[in-house]
Amino acid sequence: MIRVGRRRKGERSARQLGCPPQTPADSPKRTQRILRGDWGVTSFAGAGHRARPAGRLKPTKPSKQASKESRGTPRATNCCPGGGALPGGGGGGLASSSSSSSSSPAPWCARQIKRRPAPAMGGYELVRSDDAPPGAGGGPDDLEAGGAIGKAAAAAPSPPNARAHRLVSLDVFRGITVLLMIIVDDAGGFVPALNHSPWDGVTIADFVMPFFLFIVGVSLTLAYKRVPDKLEATKKAVLRALKLFCLGLVLQGGFFHGVHSLTFGVDLTKMRLMGILQRIAIAYLLAAICEIWLKGDDDVDSGPDLLWRYRYQLFVGLVLSIAYTVLLYGIYVPDWDYQISGPGSTEKSFHVQCGVRGDTGPACNAVGMVDRTILGIDHLYRRPVYARTKECSINYPENGPLPPDAPSWCQAPFDPEGLLSSVMAIVTCLIGLQFGHIIIHFEKHRGRITNWLIPSFSMLALGFLMDFVGMRMNKPLYTISYTLATAGAAGLLFAGIYALVDLYGFRRPTITMEWMGKHALMIYVLVACNILPMFIRGFYWRDPNNSLLKFIGVGA
Repeated sequence: MIRVGRRRKGERSARQLGCPPQTPADSPKRTQRILRGDWGVTSFAGAGHRARPAGRLKPTKPSKQASKESRGTPRATNCCPGGGALPGGGGGGLASSSSSSSSSPAPWCARQIKRRPAPAMGGYELVRSDDAPPGAGGGPDDLEAGGAIGKAAAAAPSPPNARAHRLVSLDVFRGITVLLMIIVDDAGGFVPALNHSPWDGVTIADFVMPFFLFIVGVSLTLAYKRVPDKLEATKKAVLRALKLFCLGLVLQGGFFHGVHSLTFGVDLTKMRLMGILQRIAIAYLLAAICEIWLKGDDDVDSGPDLLWRYRYQLFVGLVLSIAYTVLLYGIYVPDWDYQISGPGSTEKSFHVQCGVRGDTGPACNAVGMVDRTILGIDHLYRRPVYARTKECSINYPENGPLPPDAPSWCQAPFDPEGLLSSVMAIVTCLIGLQFGHIIIHFEKHRGRITNWLIPSFSMLALGFLMDFVGMRMNKPLYTISYTLATAGAAGLLFAGIYALVDLYGFRRPTITMEWMGKHALMIYVLVACNILPMFIRGFYWRDPNNSLLKFIGVGA
């Protein structure tokens, strides 16, 4: 038991605090005075000792573990012995000795020590696992109220020295994807395995877009872990999506004319409306709305509990997948015509014969028909990927002259980031959301990795099975088999990077990828969209071809 000695100046007595008077029976023979913070820590042993005044005590230096515990828990609670004012109905604050198991109430009262609130979360936050190695940093687990640990963390404020930790593995994953995108853009024309598949099938290059969308979903989960004002969060998400969409219009709409041209400007009647950033903006907006508004409040103790808590998001993903599949195989595609500019600014007209339903070929698929009808054929991408198919190039699988018997659709515009195919891009982003939820609700590394690997392998197996039965993996159409296979691969890669970087601490070998991941948009704008090469080419010596790019081989 604990008995408080002489009060300091300015302290309130037990009677002033509203505590009932103590009887002599409550006074123990052995007295231990525990002083924390401004009180210090001093203990007395032996029968018959009286507590000396606080000013004559010599505090002992607390241990590191005691200091951590004192910083992580309230030092005292404004309560009375045995009263109901204690959180949980009694007990807490100061810890009693071994005699605390008796039925008598703890004979002490103390003033409440207020602590500063934890700093606001910036960006996204890594929830440190319980089984993280010592010295890994960070405060206690900071989970949403989704289980016993989540409720306890929500009830108790975090310590003032707690810092927000970035999920380093997510930055590394994003950096690897950015590097892969740059390699595909620069080396894809020389190495067929690094170039996009002309139509059916997948190559390494076809994983870049799904990886970005998957990362967006995981990041959204951590960014919207707590949403105090849903309407305000929705407004900010809409504004961010609009900014990203407009940036995509400028970069990929035809405003810049390439590295070899110092001119700029675009005809609005022929401006490309969709692109990579536009697709990411659409997927980001829909996934953000789902994360803000479609979250349950059920407890999460296992994988099925997680699925039930976010059942509305899963329902949205299922509806989008079914709707896309029905439209892809159910829309009737009639014959259509298009014109292109020939030599001497002459217009050449072509007629494409279709009149079919459920065709997934380059000419008569529903994805292209929807884009031609809604966006207009003049606003589509004018260098379609199927120009490298065997029917359209004598240098297959590379670009080349048209064969003599080339079909009429070989030069038709087609947008690989079209409207209908972006529906399944939203599904990829929603899958990333579910992987992010595992970080929020599972505090152990083993639980996180296990709950990542199971759905990843399942999606991979289901994607290859669908491809085997005839629903081919196709990146331009963004088929459901392609969605499942690429999302499963993203989950496996993310789990592996998480284990290496966040679990085992391999930070130094991945520091470059981490930096690239933190500046992914800047690198994409300057390098992948050739803004930096075009800027450098703008400074030349007497002739536009005599620039720095000529010496490094970019402008040759």
